[in-house]
Amino acid sequence: MCPDPRQELEDVITQTAGYLAWLKADGVRQLEVTHIEGVPMKDTLDKIAAEIGGCTKCMLHKTRTNTVPGQGNPHPEIMFIGEAPGADEDEQGLAFVGRAGQLLTKMIEAMGFQRNEVFIANILKCRPPDNRQPTPEEMEICIPFLKRQIALIQPKTIVALGAVAVKGLLQNPLGITKLRGTWQTLDGIDVMPTYHPAYLLRNPPAKKEVWADLQMVLKRLGRVAPPVKKAE
Repeated sequence: MCPDPRQELEDVITQTAGYLAWLKADGVRQLEVTHIEGVPMKDTLDKIAAEIGGCTKCMLHKTRTNTVPGQGNPHPEIMFIGEAPGADEDEQGLAFVGRAGQLLTKMIEAMGFQRNEVFIANILKCRPPDNRQPTPEEMEICIPFLKRQIALIQPKTIVALGAVAVKGLLQNPLGITKLRGTWQTLDGIDVMPTYHPAYLLRNPPAKKEVWADLQMVLKRLGRVAPPVKKAE
């Protein structure tokens, strides 16, 4: 006798309902579904952004105004990754829109790109109070979101901006001073560590070193920087 498909489905539903009831009784209030046997679960940037928007995995969700998932070209040649959102980013929900972001825009344009041609993100998706540095625990909790974004975006190169970004991405014990200007790799993607734009605002002479790093990125992409426009 052939099995009754309806009865089989009812049995699955009954078993699932019982399992969920057991989890609820055990204190589980939320489940994250990453895979269903036989059913492909397509990841998207919008899906990741929605998950970030509802994330309560660390205490930063209690003090944020907006999450900052990152924005830009979903298939860029370059992805810029910084540390964490600041006050302006927290207010607008966009990465790198404050003073450091304005400088980053000038850096991007000097390379011959527009902001909407690259993707810009951070290690953390929420602002730490008083713009303090992210804790190791916060980075560990948040960086899976970023790695999923990188896996989808598949940039040709990543520019890691500052010590926190470099540490979070590469897990390299060497500091930014020793690593900047040297090619690294992350899951087969070329990574160029360099100084954070906020550091350049405090130390303008370091702009020369950063420009040298960015020129290496352009060379790796087979590009050259456009000529500098002279003031009229």
